[in-house]
Amino acid sequence: MEGGATILWVLVLLIALALAFDFMNGFHDAANAIATIVSTGVLKPGQAVLWAATFNFIALFIFGLSVAATIGKGMVDSNVVDYHVIFGALVGAIAWNFITWYFGIPSSSSHALIGGMIGAAVAKAGTGALLSAGILKTVVFILLSPTLGFVLGALLMLLVSWVFRRSTQRRVDKWFRRGQLVSCALYSLGHGSNDAQKTLGIIWLMLITAGYASTDVKTLPYWTIVACYAAISLGTLFGGWRIVKTMGQRITKLKPVGGFCAETGGAITLFIASSFGIPVSTTHTITGAIVGVGASRKLSAVRWGVAGNIVWAWVFTIPASAFMAAVAWWLSYRVFD
Repeated sequence: MEGGATILWVLVLLIALALAFDFMNGFHDAANAIATIVSTGVLKPGQAVLWAATFNFIALFIFGLSVAATIGKGMVDSNVVDYHVIFGALVGAIAWNFITWYFGIPSSSSHALIGGMIGAAVAKAGTGALLSAGILKTVVFILLSPTLGFVLGALLMLLVSWVFRRSTQRRVDKWFRRGQLVSCALYSLGHGSNDAQKTLGIIWLMLITAGYASTDVKTLPYWTIVACYAAISLGTLFGGWRIVKTMGQRITKLKPVGGFCAETGGAITLFIASSFGIPVSTTHTITGAIVGVGASRKLSAVRWGVAGNIVWAWVFTIPASAFMAAVAWWLSYRVFD
C-alpha cells in the first residue's frame, strides 16, 4: 500500500513537472503567435497575448488528439519508459527552453521535448529503445514545416500584392490590420492544437506506465486534456518577451499585410500537421513564413545573418536537449532508484 502511495505521489509530481514544461512552452513560444501583430502595431503586447492565449485554449474543442498519440506511443518504446526517463526528458527540455529564452533565441520547444525523450531513453536502454518510424516522420518535418511555411508565406504575399495592386498603402494597411486579428487567431489555434498535445502525449505515456490508461485514447482522462491546453494558454498569456523582437522585426521588417500572410501561411502548415498527427515546430513554421514574406519582396529584405543564427539553434536543439536529458536521467537513477 505504501509503495502504491509513493508511486502515485511520484506520478503527481511528474505530471506537475510536465504541466510546468507546457506553461514554459507557451511562455517561450508566445512570440511565434504575437510577434508579427505586435511589431506591426495592430495590438499592444497585453492585448496580443490575451488574444493568442484565448485561441490556444479554443483549439481544445476543434482538433483531435493524433499529435498526442505520436508523442505518447510513436517516439520511444513504451516498455523502456519509466519515471526516470520521463523526469530526464522533461528536465532536459525545460533546461534548453530556459537557456534559449534567456538569450532571446527562438528555438523549438517541441524539438526540445523530443530531444529530451530520445536522450533519456537512449541513456537507459540504448538506441534500440527508439521507434524509427515516429522519429523519421518528425525529422522529415524539421525540414518540411519551415519550407512549407516559407512557400505559403511567399505565395500569399505575392497573391495579396497582385490583388491589391491598385490600392493605396493606407487602404491596404487598414484592411490588413483587421485581417491580422483573424490570422493571429488562426495561428494561435494551430499552435495550441500542436504544442499542447505534445505535453499531453508525455502525460499519457506516464499514465500508461502507471497503469491508469491504455493506448486507447478513450482511456485518457479528460482533465489531462483540459490541463494541458490551460497550461500552454497561461504560458502564452505571460509571454516570452525576449523573443518577440527577434521574430517580429530582426528577421525582416513587417507591415500588417506581411504579418497577415506570414501568420496565415504558418497556420495552414500547422493545421495540416495536426490533422496528420505530426508534431512540428511552431517556431520553425512561423520563421519560415516570415522569411518567405520578406523574400517575396526582395531577397535583401531578409536579414540572412539573423535567420542563419536561428537555424543553428534549430540544429543544436535536439542533441543539446538530449544530452541534458541523459544527464538528468543519470542523476535521477542514481539518487532516487
